[in-house]
Parts: sequence; structure tokens; C-alpha cells
Amino acid sequence: MAQRRSESTPFRRLDPLRRRTGAPRPDTATEPQPPKLMRYVTAGEATHAPASASVADGLEFADAAPDHLTIFFYPSPTPAAVREFADAWELHPLLVEDLLHAGQRPKLERYGDVLFLVVRSARYIDEDEEVDFAEFHIVVGQRAVALFCQDRRWIDGTDGTSFDDEELTGNDRRERTLTDEHLLQLGPEAVVYRLLDEIVDGYAPVLKGIAIDKEQIERQVFSGDPAVAERIYRLSQEVIDMQHTTASLTEVLDRLRGGFGKYGIPDELQAYLQDVSDHLARANAQVAEYRDALSQILSVNSTLVAQRQNEDMKKISGWAAILFAPTLIAAIYGMNFDWMPELHWAFGYPLALALMVGFALVLYWIFKRSKWM
Repeated sequence: MAQRRSESTPFRRLDPLRRRTGAPRPDTATEPQPPKLMRYVTAGEATHAPASASVADGLEFADAAPDHLTIFFYPSPTPAAVREFADAWELHPLLVEDLLHAGQRPKLERYGDVLFLVVRSARYIDEDEEVDFAEFHIVVGQRAVALFCQDRRWIDGTDGTSFDDEELTGNDRRERTLTDEHLLQLGPEAVVYRLLDEIVDGYAPVLKGIAIDKEQIERQVFSGDPAVAERIYRLSQEVIDMQHTTASLTEVLDRLRGGFGKYGIPDELQAYLQDVSDHLARANAQVAEYRDALSQILSVNSTLVAQRQNEDMKKISGWAAILFAPTLIAAIYGMNFDWMPELHWAFGYPLALALMVGFALVLYWIFKRSKWM
């Protein structure tokens, strides 16, 4: 997949909850701002809310009739917009604090009649071999639902800061996700299902990218590339972050399913959520397999590195022994004692050289036969 970065690339271990590519949320707005997208739903059919409609207006529409539903979408929420939303909904202070502060793991909490979810999407950046996460907060009421893109990005990475409600059409992916006419007849929980379904479906290309890089690493390990260890560590970190996300989201779906009977979720929507849960279980199992596989690859790489180092040590030891023999002979005859008969022998010098070369050749033959050289 991606071309390998240079070996000088520093090893980076990032907290996935801090892995943000969007700019920090500004706090410069002094006036409450209306949501960038608000939809009025009547009997499952969604229409654009008036441009001047406030959060309070949206809630008033939702309460006007049993078949009414209002959808609030904040692609780039500001603190002022969150506070206006919280005041209109009369949210619990702890829930407001969560909405104002991103960087949370997937979770589900209930505050009276209000359901609050934190979920995280993922997309694979092939060039960097990194998993990029985006955090979403969902607030569900009796006949209203709100979605906050805490990282200012949609599931597919679309920039929320350049979002223009006027340019949205029925063919836009965000519009289709939030305003499915058939599902909206099942209540505000249908929006939760559509978002979860979109997020879990987005895990598949991430896992595919990880799988391809894992296969490349396997080939790289047996090729003897010394840079592969860092690549294994880096990809392992991404897999661990991905596993934390899928495992936490599994707990969220389990709690959602646990409340089916208590909160009167329609049977059709229960079936849809069960399907999402099944897909997530497969993704979670696949992530666990990749984590185990990378651990085994790292172990194999360590074994191969140790084996190569052992071979190098054999060669070093062999050459040291070969050089030791002539060094020993030279040292003996370099002691300069008065009585050393060979020093005055005409064949002493040639014999010493012959012994040096002979010992070296014999040792080289022995080591070569033992495959040390």
C-alpha cells in the first residue's frame, strides 16, 4: 500500500483521543448560533427548517404533533451553539460538560428522558499507515435528536467547517444518513441506528488497509529489512487504538439492545440494530486477530534478528581465531630473549611465516567446513 517512510522518521505514539486534524473549537462567538442543519420531519418526510429557526423553535415543532420529529446537526459546533442547545433542551450539567469537551471513548448514558451517546468513526490514511478517528456526540429526546461532530469532520472525513446547508441535496451522503424517510417513521432512534450503521460500515475499509499492510510487513520481515520493527510497532499501535474503539462501541450497542423492551423500540429497528451489532462483532474479532498476528510477527522478527546476529558473531569469532594464531607466533619471537636458537637459524624466518599462514589456512578450512565463515 503506502510507500515506506524513511528510517529516520521518528516513532510516534499518539493517543487516539487526541488525534485531531481539525482546528481547535473557537470560543469567539458571543451570540447563540442556529444549527447549520435542522430538519423538520412529519410522518417520516424530512423538510428544511426555516433559516431563522432556533433550537427552541425546533423543539416546539417536535412537540406539536405525535408524528413530528426534529433533527439537529452540528457539523462544527461552537461553545455558544452548544450552550444555546443545552438551555433549550434543559440538559443536565454533566451532559452539557460532555458536549463541551471532546476526547471521550464511546459510551452511553441516560439523563432522565434524554439519551446521550459518544461514538467514534475511523478511516485509514494509507500514506501514513494511521487510523484517523472522528468523535460524534448524539443526544436523543422524545421526538428530537441532535448530532455533534466534535472533530469537525463527517464519517468520511468531509470538512465540517466548509459545510453549507444550502448546497445539501437528497443525494448528499450526510443527508441520506440523517433523513432516511422509511426509518424516520420509527422514531428518533432511527437516526442513531443510521449513524451507527454508517460508522460500523466504515470500519471495513480500515481493516482492509490494516490487513494489506500486515501482509507487506510479513514479506518485509523475511526480507531482512532492519526498518520493519518500527513499522510493526507503529501498525500495532493503530490496531490497539482500533480495538479500543470497537470494544467500547460493542458495550454501547449491548446497552442499547438491553433497553429495547424498556423503552419500546420498534421490532423493525431492533432487527436493524442487531445487524449492526453483528457487523461490529465481526470487526472486533478481526481487530483482535490482527493484534495477535502482529504480536507473532514481532516475535518472529526478533527471532530472525537474533539468528542473523548469531551468524555475524560466528564470523567475527572465526576471524578472531584465525588472526590469533599468527599473532601468537609473532609474540613469541618478539620477546627478544638472549637464548632463542631460531633467531640465528637461516630458515627461522621463513618457517615462522609458514607457520602463521599454515595455522590461518587450517583454521579457515575448519570454520568454513563448520559454516562459520
